[in-house]
Amino acid sequence: MKYKKKIVLLIIMSLVVMTLLSACIPGDGKHTADRPAGFFWGVWHGWIAPISLIGGIFNKNLHVYEVMNKGWWYDLGFYMAIISGFGGLSFARKKIYKTSFRGNWE
Repeated sequence: MKYKKKIVLLIIMSLVVMTLLSACIPGDGKHTADRPAGFFWGVWHGWIAPISLIGGIFNKNLHVYEVMNKGWWYDLGFYMAIISGFGGLSFARKKIYKTSFRGNWE
């Protein structure tokens, strides 16, 4: 019984978090030519890109990338977030590199 309550709570919390994250999806009309998205919005949109992609399947007005942006700075933030994946990829690469080559050279 305890286990089922934890699963239900986890599902409810996941839905709440996804709803909050989807409030800032690119293409929602928040950014205009007068108020374009900047560097930090680029980082945020890069982090939530998978959620934006799924949301775009159900709503054609939602996009992965904000068209109304400040240009190079938004692009830099967006691609930094996409490539880094919250830093997980870089840490995984270092760990894999160290463990895979250590055994071959020693």
